Amino acid sequence: MSKSPSNNSTTSDRLVSLDVFRGVTIAGMVLVNNPGTWSSIYWPLEHAEWHGWTPTDLVFPFFVFIVGVAIPLAFGRRIESGGSKRDLYLKIIRRSLIIFALGMFLSGLPYYQLSTIRIPGVLQRLAVCYLFASIIFLNTKVRTQVIVTAALLVTYCLIMTRLHAPGFSTGDLSKEGSLASFVDRVVFGPHIWKQGKVYDPEGILSTIPAIATALFGVLTGEWLRTNKSQYEKVTGLFVAGAACVAIGWCWNPFFPINKALWTSSYVFFTAGLALQFLALCYFVVDIKKYQSWSKPFIVFGVNAIALYVGSGVMARLLGVIKLPWGGETIPLQGWIFQKVFAPWASSINASLAYGIAFVLLWLGLMWVLYSRKIFIKV
Repeated sequence: MSKSPSNNSTTSDRLVSLDVFRGVTIAGMVLVNNPGTWSSIYWPLEHAEWHGWTPTDLVFPFFVFIVGVAIPLAFGRRIESGGSKRDLYLKIIRRSLIIFALGMFLSGLPYYQLSTIRIPGVLQRLAVCYLFASIIFLNTKVRTQVIVTAALLVTYCLIMTRLHAPGFSTGDLSKEGSLASFVDRVVFGPHIWKQGKVYDPEGILSTIPAIATALFGVLTGEWLRTNKSQYEKVTGLFVAGAACVAIGWCWNPFFPINKALWTSSYVFFTAGLALQFLALCYFVVDIKKYQSWSKPFIVFGVNAIALYVGSGVMARLLGVIKLPWGGETIPLQGWIFQKVFAPWASSINASLAYGIAFVLLWLGLMWVLYSRKIFIKV
């Protein structure tokens, strides 16, 4: 990781609306990952059981989409000015490896049981998507990027609906019976997601369409770099978003919207909503310059990876440290929840209050970095 001593990267060289979008997304990710108790959660803060979606199911694809948007904005000018592609490849590979390693660090914390440590994960998928989307961007034009994106989604749909796992019917899309689940069980074995047991939501086959999500972001970044007016850009984002949402809904009856499988309909649907949300941020923040409300999200957005890793470390340590409670010991996280939040609110509201307090705590920590112009990058 490196620390940037200046604030230039957050002003002239990047869209403020993209930082706001990233900040809203990472704040949502921290909130849904840290309830006071997993037994009492409002439904919008839970993932859909399987097929279907909730607002929580938008958070991860939004982040993958943002990673894609940032690629043309970061590399486009260097390519046009004749910069060395070799240097870019080294930077991409280095960044991908660091992000993947951070994901493995969080997966194993605090015990690092190598025989069962989970290999897939959120940061691991981000690393893979960033790697492939960056390589595709550096070697193709927009038309080819569109073709590659469509090919990934159609191919994945055909694989999932026309083939079958041994012992299951063709096109089985259940937790245990889907081909993606079978591949993850065979390849990862004990290194699969323990809560899922028979599938991994960041598995191998489902990473194929996740790369397409990143490519939707790349195409969006290409659009934002054109010489069109701001109003033409924001209109294009809204229209493209509406079209993608419509395609996702039309595909849903045949290949249901499903986050764990990252289905092709899910890619179109979530990319469409991401386009529209980015358009809204772009219109409000960059065109109309209504920015005073957005400062907390900018603070989160410019240090998003640091926030995700830091909050993940804290959450795990809060689960490891034990304190006495009623003749037994409970995790520090549970002790804080029972002592501070549970006495004055219903279980579900206390759980939400804990999550909000957790986010606000990290807002304070990130604000210290922001005020000192420290931007931790990988």
